[in-house]
Amino acid sequence: LQESESENKLDGETASDSESKSEFGGSSPVPTSDDTPEVLNRALSNLSSRWKNWWVRGILTLAMITFFFIIIYLGPMVLMTIVMCVQIKCFHEIITIGYNVYHSYDLPWFRTLSWYFLLCVNYFFYGETVTDYFFTLVQREEPLRILSKYHRFISFTLYLTGFCMFVLSLVKKHYRLQFYMFGWTHVTLLIVVTQSHLIIHNLFEGMIWFIVPISCVICNDIMAYMFGFFFGRTPLIKLSPKKTWEGFIGGFFSTVLFGLLLSYVMSGYRCFTCPVEFNNDTNSFTVDCEPSELFQLQEYNIPVLLQSVLGWKTVRMYPFQIHSIALSTFASLIGPFGGFFASGFKRAFKIKDFANTIPGHGGIMDRFDCQYLMATFVNVYIASFIRGPNPSKLIQQFLTLRPDQQLHIFNTLKAHLVDRGVLGSLEDA
Repeated sequence: LQESESENKLDGETASDSESKSEFGGSSPVPTSDDTPEVLNRALSNLSSRWKNWWVRGILTLAMITFFFIIIYLGPMVLMTIVMCVQIKCFHEIITIGYNVYHSYDLPWFRTLSWYFLLCVNYFFYGETVTDYFFTLVQREEPLRILSKYHRFISFTLYLTGFCMFVLSLVKKHYRLQFYMFGWTHVTLLIVVTQSHLIIHNLFEGMIWFIVPISCVICNDIMAYMFGFFFGRTPLIKLSPKKTWEGFIGGFFSTVLFGLLLSYVMSGYRCFTCPVEFNNDTNSFTVDCEPSELFQLQEYNIPVLLQSVLGWKTVRMYPFQIHSIALSTFASLIGPFGGFFASGFKRAFKIKDFANTIPGHGGIMDRFDCQYLMATFVNVYIASFIRGPNPSKLIQQFLTLRPDQQLHIFNTLKAHLVDRGVLGSLEDA
């Protein structure tokens, strides 16, 4: 009995967990299987399971990185489509876990309502994005203009319809379970859809704000695994027994160095640094602009303590590289907590991975658990330290006003500039 209790404690299970299991019919784990391609199984059959897993993960990681470079080359529209597909797949994996755990109750409309709420939330967020970044196009087309004007009311009506459908689906003997699953769906929407929406917003600020954070998370994941595999001895956290302090520290320094180098290379190309904008004349995305000061080489003085070590007094670098240190530090020190959170979730339901989509890596959500947390940080970082007023958006909105409103704003602005002496100096010039 004592051994049984200690096993339960080690597994993170309490008395309340056991009661919940009896109430909900037990938590049957999502089945997992060896989905490694047969050609890899044959090629690596002579290796131990540890080294076999290392090679499988390595080969599939290189394949995913290659795919990442390809979609970057294909441009912003393809990137946004991929983000949308990843979001749907992550939502599917999490909702499927809930269905597999509680499937014996055959809850009415559970899957239908889950996907309906996903549709509603995506309609709201992507409608906001279209209105914000494709303002001129929306104003040019009558149907889009009407949808844009009443977008939030339509979104609320759609959600309210799903809410009423949920209430009508309540079954007397399953009230509590149905509300649990209602909460499950909404928390999943909060984690998955909101974060993917922020990723697209980061993309519009410039490809560099999309590529560098994602690459830093990938680098940290790879280097932490490598350092942990070869040098790992000290366990880091009980939620992830295979994570080690050696991997955590090695991943941190490797990621900061990688972020600096990648930022230096990308800061020299306008296609990465310019905001992604929609050209109404060509109906296509453009990434051409005059680079801001953030992406122009500047000279910085090296601290006195480091001058004797490096032998330099100054260094030329892009200001964005300084910001990349903040991004890579977050990816290394805080980003892994997204993975720990996912590990705790999987342990709660006694599953190894969210799915078996990628051999050796698990499901899509297993690869993006840290990316979503990173996307939120980047969006907050840009809003707090980078983004300023956007004159082009103000002009777009100004041109949609009635002539009398435009004239009123013009006269107000003119009077303001005259009072400050700006307009007079311009006229003199």
